[in-house]
Amino acid sequence: MSICHGLDSGSRLLGPPPRGRLAPKGCEGWVRDLEEVQNYSFLRKRTNKRNMAAKDQKQGGGFFSSLASSLSNFSSAMHKSVNGLLGYEGLEVINPEGGTEDAEEEAQRGRWKQEERDSYWRMMQKYIGSDITSMVTLPVIIFEPMTMIQKMAELMEYSYLLDMADKCEDPYMRLVYASTWAISVYFAYQRTWKPFNPILGETYEMVNHGGMTFIAEQVSHHPPMSAGHAENEHFTYDVTSKLKTKFLGNSVDVYPVGRTRVTLKRDGVVLDLVPPPTKVNNLIFGRTWVDSPGEMILSNLTTGDKVVLCFNACGWFGAGRYEVDGYVYNADEEPKILMTGKWNESMSYQPCDLEGEPLAGTDLKEVWRVAETPANDKFQYTYFAHKLNSFDTAPKKLLASDSRLRPDRFALEKGDLSKAGAEKSSLEERQRAEKKQREANNHKFVPRWFDLTEEVTPTPWGDLEVYQFNGKYSEHRAAVDSSASAEEADVHSIEFNPWQFGNLSVE
Repeated sequence: MSICHGLDSGSRLLGPPPRGRLAPKGCEGWVRDLEEVQNYSFLRKRTNKRNMAAKDQKQGGGFFSSLASSLSNFSSAMHKSVNGLLGYEGLEVINPEGGTEDAEEEAQRGRWKQEERDSYWRMMQKYIGSDITSMVTLPVIIFEPMTMIQKMAELMEYSYLLDMADKCEDPYMRLVYASTWAISVYFAYQRTWKPFNPILGETYEMVNHGGMTFIAEQVSHHPPMSAGHAENEHFTYDVTSKLKTKFLGNSVDVYPVGRTRVTLKRDGVVLDLVPPPTKVNNLIFGRTWVDSPGEMILSNLTTGDKVVLCFNACGWFGAGRYEVDGYVYNADEEPKILMTGKWNESMSYQPCDLEGEPLAGTDLKEVWRVAETPANDKFQYTYFAHKLNSFDTAPKKLLASDSRLRPDRFALEKGDLSKAGAEKSSLEERQRAEKKQREANNHKFVPRWFDLTEEVTPTPWGDLEVYQFNGKYSEHRAAVDSSASAEEADVHSIEFNPWQFGNLSVE
């Protein structure tokens, strides 16, 4: 039986269990591919601001379709179709608050002016059903002053949880700490601004946080792929990331095709993370918002223990939104600790029996709470996100390929959209020029800090070629840090240069 929003074998639509009560085994009935879920036939109910009761029940498809009033109130969030109202086929607007406004009113909300919405809808219609990861040129008005490889480093904000996992002797509490670390980044991931796609060869370095060194590099342009490595005295972190998307008109499904491994140094324990997919709603019409319904699985490859966490889908009037529930299991798949919370607030845990019920005499204890954030921040940045953009976290003699040095990113950070757009176009043209020169000379791009292995690993959303950290960055950083030269160039004067075949100018 499914304990997420889905269908069991008897085709009954199920709501989530009470808080802190999941049927052991996790989200067994969850269908990972959002397209598969959309193919199920759900009952749809439309509402408007004058009458919240169902007026018209009919069969329809859709991930956020709602149930008839006799079924669970925790079903998927209601759709607000604007077909007919705006004259656009296939356009749907989803209100996470559950539909207190009519569809047309909600569709007029968001960051776009009416003429801009119409223009982008006409431009994007032809891409419906396509992977738009890097095939569409988008205006800088929807961007945030950060790149995708910088966002990879955001996962390290609460890296102290991995330190605690390494120090912990209890194998199940070790997984509580490590899985909570994996959940903690979702507060930052709910931002609705798009990060810049990295230029091939672009890097991002970070120091002065949690005693770690972090390096990420864009290792492929088509398909877009990044690799990252972080290390301190307690853990090493290695990731190969290749996002896959599916554009659905007014929303996009994002599939995290990647491999994430964490090694805890004290005992050599290796952890493998598989995150849930993400859906970005109301891209053009309505207020943009993010949901990540599905399973997160963190497996201890050394012992066979694992964590299965269910990210609940947003339901009517926001019911279930942000909620995460699950269990830590031993190698025999027996539940040992229940976990519950909200990914935008906090997570807690409690020992449980074999039925998943809390053990008598134990209490629910908080393990993590989101840090205070700046008020009224334009890009909804955390304090840590601002640190990622600053040179306070940059190492001595920063690589010229670092994301902080991108002129388009820097211009957007300063609020100059015109300059940001021009610089973005210039970088993209130079990247095409370098590719043309490279191919003319029969050369192949080779990443500096990561090597392509022969390993191809399966993921729920496709196979992945794996890159591994080659250790050269550690040698480079050790040489720089031990250098007798006290002179260091002003980082603001360093020109962004990720190019392997010359810093090309567009002719």
